[in-house]
Amino acid sequence: MTSAIDTGARRDVLIVGAGPTGLVLALWLIRQGVKVRIVDKAIGPGTTSRAMLVQARTLELYRQLGLTDAVLAAGYKNPALNLWVKGKKRGRISFGGAGESLTPYPYMLVYPQDLHERLLVARLEELGNSVEWRTELVDFKDQGDFVVGRLRTADGAEQICEVQYLAGCDGARSAVRQQLGLGFEGGTYEQFFYVADVEAKGAAAAGEVHTAIERADFVALMAYGDGKNRLIGVVRDVREGAEKDFSFDQIGRRAVDGLGLEITKVNWFSTYRVHHRIADHYRAGRAFVLGDAAHIHSPAGGQGMNTGIGDAINLAWKLAAVVRGHAPDSLLDSFEIERRAFAKTLVATTDRLFTFLSSDGKLADFVRTRIFPIVAPIAYSIRAVREALFRSLSQLMITYRGSPACAGRAGAVHGGDRLPWARANGADNFDSLANMCWQVHVYGRAGKPLEKWCAAQEIPLYVFAYAAAHRRAGLAENAAYLVRPDTHVALAEPQGDPETLAGYLATRGLCFPRDLSQ
Repeated sequence: MTSAIDTGARRDVLIVGAGPTGLVLALWLIRQGVKVRIVDKAIGPGTTSRAMLVQARTLELYRQLGLTDAVLAAGYKNPALNLWVKGKKRGRISFGGAGESLTPYPYMLVYPQDLHERLLVARLEELGNSVEWRTELVDFKDQGDFVVGRLRTADGAEQICEVQYLAGCDGARSAVRQQLGLGFEGGTYEQFFYVADVEAKGAAAAGEVHTAIERADFVALMAYGDGKNRLIGVVRDVREGAEKDFSFDQIGRRAVDGLGLEITKVNWFSTYRVHHRIADHYRAGRAFVLGDAAHIHSPAGGQGMNTGIGDAINLAWKLAAVVRGHAPDSLLDSFEIERRAFAKTLVATTDRLFTFLSSDGKLADFVRTRIFPIVAPIAYSIRAVREALFRSLSQLMITYRGSPACAGRAGAVHGGDRLPWARANGADNFDSLANMCWQVHVYGRAGKPLEKWCAAQEIPLYVFAYAAAHRRAGLAENAAYLVRPDTHVALAEPQGDPETLAGYLATRGLCFPRDLSQ
């Protein structure tokens, strides 16, 4: 079959896969003036709820796309996690108390993925772009200066598409990753999960997150409004190959009954195997993999979708800078360095958590049902422990320290850290982060040389009167923090010296306009 040449305007980036990762990548790139084509072999957005949790870090970053308010309005805030053991409530962890000094969003937001995807698709269309559904990437070739992709469209015709870069956001069975020949090392757990969207009655259906532990069985319940709940649990003692024939009535009910739930209706039920894998590289020439194409792991903690969105935002500002001539191609190497390091930590963490929750054996049962319920509430009564747990779950702790794209330290903040949130004297230091741009923050006084340098560079300078809240957040008085478009600190300069900032840019070949959409 002869392949037609794409006669439309040549795109800068071809995105394969229109789940949350691909959609956010497209939105961020378009917002920065990059020409994008996004394709997916599916017939349309997903119709099942799948990933449910939108973490605080994602909500912070969604402000740059004007999405946060819409997500909050449509989602359901779960303010606490409750622990049940053998039918008794043994502890309650309040997210508000743990995260109220760390982020404007101190809760776990439940927002079903099908609704989430439709919101992202609608926002994409508002920006004058759309997903090309029923369009499959057949193969591609990196020509050195550009990539040639061969697509098969809905009518069966083939088309050649030339782009500067290719982004594989096409899931765990990624065709992009497979064609690149990238390893995807890891394994598969013996157990498999079930997920169910149910309507229920009982104390545990009152609008918070609940986890029940019964010997080697566990279940998690998340409310998302109007009596609707998501159940997640482990199915045991199922013969190989019988997973697809399994029904909700066949699951082990000890943990569910331990929550005192009365299931009145099952709206959706599915089972699936749990894997833990990570690609050995995220970049090969002009092609990238991100989201589930780059890493998959246990759903414990609700990290998967949020990690893919984080991948997209990390890559988007770098691709935009390179495509528009504001940075050398070498900046793109930092995508793998930064995001793969985080994924390795995440996969290891979720693996340990899943193993703890699901391991068989008398000793494991004893620790899980007798020791843990006693120790956990005591540990959580310590503020540092509460905040550390919330930072981990909400992805506020992600840092890129050691990345070649980051440098310096001022106070407790290192280059690569997420800029800490602080509200003082009526000023919220995150308000300026809604602008998708490089910027400099000073907490205290900015010297005249720094003011002149920022004006000459046309980079926004935000100065905040130093307060106790800034000190508690680890921000040093009078230091200069050069903040990247993804709101991580690129350079922390304790003296506020503009020469150091200029040197940072020069050694990395970076320059930038005031607004990345220009």
